[in-house]
Amino acid sequence: MHLPRSFKRPPRYVLVSFLTSFGGFLFGMDTGIIGPVTVMTEYISRFGTQSAVVHGAIVSSILVPAALSGFLAGYVADLFGRPRCIAVGALIFGLGAAFEGGAVTLAMFVAGRCIEGFGEGLYLGTLVVYICEITPPSQRGPLTTGPQLLLTFGLLAGYFTCYGTANLHSSLSWRTPFIILSSLSVLFSLVSALCLVQSPRWLTLRGQQAEAAAAWNMLQVDEASRESQKTEDREKIAAHEAHDSMKFTDVADSKKAILPDNNGLKNRKSVSRVFDAFSADVRARTFLAVFIMSMQQLSGIDGMLYYAPLIFQQAGINNAEASFLASGVSAIVILVATIPATIFADKWGRRSSVVAGGLSMGITMLLIGALYAAGAVHTSTGAARWVVIVAVYVYVVFFCISWSVSCKVYAAEVQPQKTRASATNLAHGANWVTNFVVALTTPVLLSRSDSGAYFLWAGCLLLTAVVCAIFMPETKGRSLDEIEMAFREETMGSQARQKIYSGLFRLKSLRNAGKTRVSSGGIERA
Repeated sequence: MHLPRSFKRPPRYVLVSFLTSFGGFLFGMDTGIIGPVTVMTEYISRFGTQSAVVHGAIVSSILVPAALSGFLAGYVADLFGRPRCIAVGALIFGLGAAFEGGAVTLAMFVAGRCIEGFGEGLYLGTLVVYICEITPPSQRGPLTTGPQLLLTFGLLAGYFTCYGTANLHSSLSWRTPFIILSSLSVLFSLVSALCLVQSPRWLTLRGQQAEAAAAWNMLQVDEASRESQKTEDREKIAAHEAHDSMKFTDVADSKKAILPDNNGLKNRKSVSRVFDAFSADVRARTFLAVFIMSMQQLSGIDGMLYYAPLIFQQAGINNAEASFLASGVSAIVILVATIPATIFADKWGRRSSVVAGGLSMGITMLLIGALYAAGAVHTSTGAARWVVIVAVYVYVVFFCISWSVSCKVYAAEVQPQKTRASATNLAHGANWVTNFVVALTTPVLLSRSDSGAYFLWAGCLLLTAVVCAIFMPETKGRSLDEIEMAFREETMGSQARQKIYSGLFRLKSLRNAGKTRVSSGGIERA
């Protein structure tokens, strides 16, 4: 088959990035499934009606295991490589979904969610790290947002799968979505294990230069971009060795920590250590990434997505089928809004997106909360309920064009090579923890107060906008080595300022000591 002359086949790194992004589809599909499933008639007849607390615990049970495995995913990805970590995580995720689809007791259903969560934490954070490392700087923004774009497709697929199966008069109404999810997860795991090439940056850091060059060739990254990334990798290796040599005062210990490989290059005994993310030169970036990814969930986005049917029912859409449809429409809105955010990811600044998005979403949440607090929202009549429904969609749009893209990309790209996997997955682990808090507390808050949840989320959004406006450097349009140099200069500048302040303090102390002498009668001024 001959392609038209006007058609240009994309480089392989684009295809590999798109394939990797399918992991986001799986996460989105699970998010779209769990809310509608837990309010289906057949599900309730099987497991009974649960209180708001139990309902929240069932939905959020996936998140604690995800947080635990997310904290370790960086170490696993550094030890065995990004593709293997993704493949194993996706396989575990698929097994957990199979447990949910075949559950005969509520305990088995929750166990399936816990297994699913453990796999999700392993692979999800590694997706962005892997794509970030295999793409040239000019394409990094749009391609690293791929998992988020595919997540919206998965969310849409999850909602409408449940919408299509809800009327089945058997347990297949709620089992079918999980069966489909499990099958897709196992397929993604196999394809990842067989088709994804090891990250050239990961190979370079291990001293496997020949394998790294072969990986660059397979990915079809041009020589100019490849050379700039090789330069960055050499700087990281040199910085790593210098950092290690400073940490060991005994020469024998240093020789044990840094060993030559077959090519005569020096490698660390372990490519990455968990606590590297908290070393003096990178801890500020780690804390910033953890803060941003935590607050991304405290914005309330997954509370809105997990419990969309409940939120729309509270706003006045009482019919279950109508609330399902409204949830599906929100998934369409998310998809449509995410497409331009993906296309223009490198044109819209990361910092400006986070700050502007936080302010916009915070104001929207305040509006919803104020309408509920004023008692203006009625279940059957009144225009305020339609204002609330529209405001929910507006909030979702603001999130999709700002925080959904900028936060995840920023958390990965500000890290140096030595801690990119560990720090990014640490940030994703913090994201899981706060996601758990939101998923657990949302139904409780909604049952006890119509407005409380919205005011809480609004406060978190506005606080994040202020903090990021002060402390978040802009990284738009910069290559990974340029970002690293900027942070390194900032760190060196901070150290220099500390030395200056320390020197001035000592000088002032000496001057005061020269003006003061101590006698047996006390202190006298000279």
